[in-house]
Amino acid sequence: MGVQLPRRSGVSRARLALAVGMGAGVLTLAGCSSETQDAWKRVAMPEPGTEEGIRILDFWVNSWIAAMATGVVVWALMFWVVWRYRRRHEDEVPVQTRYNLPLEIFYTIAPIIMVLVFFAQTVRLQTDLNELSDSPDHTVEVVGQQWSWTFNYVDEPVADGMNVYESGTGSYIPTLVLPVDETVRFRLVSPDVIHSFWITGFLYKRDVIPGRVNEFEVTPNRVGEFKGKCAELCGSYHSRMLFDVQVVSREDYDAYLQDQIDAGFVSESPVTGNKITTEQAGLEDEGGTE
Repeated sequence: MGVQLPRRSGVSRARLALAVGMGAGVLTLAGCSSETQDAWKRVAMPEPGTEEGIRILDFWVNSWIAAMATGVVVWALMFWVVWRYRRRHEDEVPVQTRYNLPLEIFYTIAPIIMVLVFFAQTVRLQTDLNELSDSPDHTVEVVGQQWSWTFNYVDEPVADGMNVYESGTGSYIPTLVLPVDETVRFRLVSPDVIHSFWITGFLYKRDVIPGRVNEFEVTPNRVGEFKGKCAELCGSYHSRMLFDVQVVSREDYDAYLQDQIDAGFVSESPVTGNKITTEQAGLEDEGGTE
């Protein structure tokens, strides 16, 4: 006759499951790199590269914290109600018409207050981000054309009477160079269809609309490289509308502008389309526009 082992109670099984879950969570987090852990802290947002991006990130993280706190409270109340008013006997049917007037008023008014607070914070941040200064340190006119970008440095003293520019093609990804710790105003124009100017590390994007000039300002606060792209489906080669961004020191920025002048990337007026040649790009052109 075999020995019958005692059965685990429901509480013991629950504790075992909790311990296993916590152990798996600890192992998962321990296996993450420092970069991945930082991404979790930012709720999957890139590390901001501008002063404005820091404010956007703070708003993003705090919004998630508020949403998660609200979710925890709601789920806790739901589980408490399920347990507190559960059926206690097989022939018992819980009361189906019970109500609590103060509680109903609370869960009607509270969501309205939450939405109003969230809306007010959103409008405040949006207003601050769209505000333009009287005299930015630099102005870059960005032209989004099918299917690349042109960057015009329209007010730089190193190009007396001329406009320094950088232009891409379908096979040449242009580079936008910006000085660190200086305010840059972007003027966005398009000669063809709607595009969207997006530097992912700046946590901000803006539409580029034909017949309209959209403007915004940023202040890069750290030296580094970033990626840019078009975030609006704009045609067959939308996926090629990529560009690189380099934030450099003021000395390196001035040297870059001089290099552009020496290489012949100058014009008497802002370039509104693709002017770069195959020889300048050093690549075979596969699909830029004239």
